Amino acid sequence: MQNKKRVYGLLLALIFLDITIAIGVFFFPELWFKIFHGVPYIDPQGLLRRCGANWAAFGLIQILACLKWERKPYWLAIVAGVRFSDIFTDWTYLWFSSNITMFGRISLFVISPLNFAFGLYFLNTYKKLVNSPSSQLKLDSSNRD
Repeated sequence: MQNKKRVYGLLLALIFLDITIAIGVFFFPELWFKIFHGVPYIDPQGLLRRCGANWAAFGLIQILACLKWERKPYWLAIVAGVRFSDIFTDWTYLWFSSNITMFGRISLFVISPLNFAFGLYFLNTYKKLVNSPSSQLKLDSSNRD
């Protein structure tokens, strides 16, 4: 498959991104607020860390997909769903945030369409894998597992 390196590269980049963000918000929430909001960290309900748990889950799902997608292509569809689930969150965050830095504004504006594009890419790659004649042989034999 010609796109094999691209799939792995994108999965690894997204794993790195989501795990880095999760670690950042769990262990350095003050830094997040400084970079994205330019204000002191105040989050008595722990909403930022709740979001960190989502990013950790995204990372875990993408790690599993990275390990399994060649044998079980549906993992790419799962990753597509993960990326699609996040397409409105950053624009919502951007819209309602009362303090936002230029970095925060640009990052949050760009990531929603990127998540949509990533979702389309993984979903289309999954469809191509499932619909290719050589994949049917692999899928048929892997269903016996």
